[in-house]
Amino acid sequence: MATFVTPNWFKPVLWAALIWNLLGVFAFVMHLMMTPEMISKLPLDQQAAYSNVPLWSTIAFAVAVLGGTLGCILLLAKNALATPIFALSLVAIFIQQFYNFFVINSIKMLGISAVFMPILVIVIAFLLLYLSIKSKQQGWLN
Repeated sequence: MATFVTPNWFKPVLWAALIWNLLGVFAFVMHLMMTPEMISKLPLDQQAAYSNVPLWSTIAFAVAVLGGTLGCILLLAKNALATPIFALSLVAIFIQQFYNFFVINSIKMLGISAVFMPILVIVIAFLLLYLSIKSKQQGWLN
């Protein structure tokens, strides 16, 4: 398959997406570093939610942010492996959000504002997956 020249917007969009995903990695690290003292300063319902996060949700969070980051790096390197990595990341996002919305009921705990960031995360993940698929179809990837 012939390789075609990527459009001018391709790399800047991917760099912005990489920064976005690195912020997710930072949020994950901060989540892991929450000490009992930090948790004790939260409202009671949030204390319970942070104290009892199941391992599967933590793993989903890790896969989501690390997968998104790796996907961006692979897409910047024009590697077609970005597509399955973005798909895995998106699945992990849904698993993590299942915990947030159905297990701990984050809307009840935090209010309707708890919906905005997860929706943004899901939309961006879908767009990155779509971009990786279209990039492969356009011949921009190896």
